[in-house]
Amino acid sequence: MLVAGASGGIGSACARAFAAEGAHVLVHYHRGEERALALSEELGGAPRVQADLTSEHDVERLFDETRTALGRIDVCAAVAGMWPSEDVPVWELPLEHWEETLRANLTATFLVARAFLREVERTGHGSLVFVGSTAGVFGEAGHADYAAAKSAITGGLLLSLKNEIVRIAPRGRVNAVAPGWTETPMTRGLVDPDQVHAVSRTMALRKVASPDDVAAQVVVLSSDTLSGHVTGQLVVVAGGMEGRTVHPD
Repeated sequence: MLVAGASGGIGSACARAFAAEGAHVLVHYHRGEERALALSEELGGAPRVQADLTSEHDVERLFDETRTALGRIDVCAAVAGMWPSEDVPVWELPLEHWEETLRANLTATFLVARAFLREVERTGHGSLVFVGSTAGVFGEAGHADYAAAKSAITGGLLLSLKNEIVRIAPRGRVNAVAPGWTETPMTRGLVDPDQVHAVSRTMALRKVASPDDVAAQVVVLSSDTLSGHVTGQLVVVAGGMEGRTVHPD
């Protein structure tokens, strides 16, 4: 199986979780070569491939090299994404910023999904799992670009592809997870105790997730044994987050 974006926190956790279940894993990375190498060694020499997922050519090469390394690709976890750290309201959001965020999240996911479905067309089998965000479920003020991209992935793209995949694989499935606050390299420094106390007012479980929490759900959705009759579903991994305040303080 291929973990696209495996050198980050959730991606690394996904690679470890699949490997622990006996899967043959290929690690994708873009810029984090040292992290990818360390992860590869940790997983007993798992193959790794560098690729820019916003590049059509790179994505095609990634899947060619993955097929060569693994023989076939039965599962793809599309984890890669980018959350801009700066809060920018829409009326101040430059078009270039908007397009960059959509390209890094939505376009990259489309290219990975398209390439994987071409593999499915060859093999007649496959399971694809997207990693979205609660920003795509509830919105996120100051990050409309990111929220729009993630909503498109776990809404229109997910629901379209779960119907399309069965044209080429009668038991093929497409699902997604939407993590909430998770301790990853993207959020490091933003989940101190005071911040957790503030943001968890909308969550039944007053804690942030670990990457392993998210990876476990990706593995479950990928499994034909555990989720063989589950497709087109979005699992929110966010401690019971709601679009309202649950705790008074």
